[in-house]
Amino acid sequence: MAKIKLEYIWLDGYFPTQNMRSKTKVEEHENFKGTIEELSMWSFDGSSTRQAEGGASDCLLKPVAIYPDPDRINGYLVMTEVLNADGTPHVSNGRATIDDDDNDFWFGFEQEYFIMDSKTQLPLGFPIGGYPAPQGMYYCSVGGKNTHGRALVEEHADLCIDAGLNFEGINQEVASGQWEFQLFAKGAKKAGDEIWIARYLLDRLTEKYGYYIEYHPKPLGKDMDWNGSGMHANFSNEVLRTCGSEETYGKICEAFRPVVKEHIEVYGEFNDQRLTGLHETASINDFSWGISDRGASIRIPIITVEKGWKGWLEDRRPASNGDPYKIAGRIIKTVKSADIS
Repeated sequence: MAKIKLEYIWLDGYFPTQNMRSKTKVEEHENFKGTIEELSMWSFDGSSTRQAEGGASDCLLKPVAIYPDPDRINGYLVMTEVLNADGTPHVSNGRATIDDDDNDFWFGFEQEYFIMDSKTQLPLGFPIGGYPAPQGMYYCSVGGKNTHGRALVEEHADLCIDAGLNFEGINQEVASGQWEFQLFAKGAKKAGDEIWIARYLLDRLTEKYGYYIEYHPKPLGKDMDWNGSGMHANFSNEVLRTCGSEETYGKICEAFRPVVKEHIEVYGEFNDQRLTGLHETASINDFSWGISDRGASIRIPIITVEKGWKGWLEDRRPASNGDPYKIAGRIIKTVKSADIS
């Protein structure tokens, strides 16, 4: 028999931006294989996370995904859904709203973020009381003059890969101290699981560096002439991957036009500060789509066109602090509403 550490991770009830919470269960197992079937439900005090009242505070944690914890001996990371005491999905449970049980939808998320110095409360590379050189030389840079935080970013990439996430890349972004990582998954729920696990590993890693991660889409203020942080959502289903029809792509894109408000509501808090029509964004008040257009709400990648209209779409509106479960759920609902008959 071996003792294993199970880190149960869930999203709290803060609105509109949820936070990750976690606690460790130590269990004895013989020949533990690391599967969901071997895990049991657990509970927590929902009155401490804005998910229940004190008089009936128990909420349930339902394991939905498990990954090896690369930073713990005999450790595992367990992503969970929050349920009410009667077993129904809690109102804060965005994962339960995703209509993709057959994994027809594939998602690739591009997670941008700022690395913040805990002492200065500023992004890496920012001097106290001033600003670094304007953006331009930071994007995909190399060297200590323009590149800040690489050690943490590289270690995070290794942790994600060791945990078994389908981690696809990293790059420094256009502002000082701003970075991005990319993940891809077949199945919307799995894509959300992996983004949250990757965020968990990133946030936990900052504890030993004296940093913290800022997911606010415009942490330097809405009036600063710096790019904000987004989480571009690349998505496809069987239709988009195989239709070979420009007309079908147009109909699917147009299905997003009448539900702009519904999308923005779940695309992240403070996104109005980022979606201004500047800095490679579309205005939050408009909707547009176009081929290879980074200033559009939805971009049709040029490779999709070159492959005969077989590929994917990119929704460039989601903010860096958005919930990938809610973002994917809303995109799926809209795509399925398109009249492509």
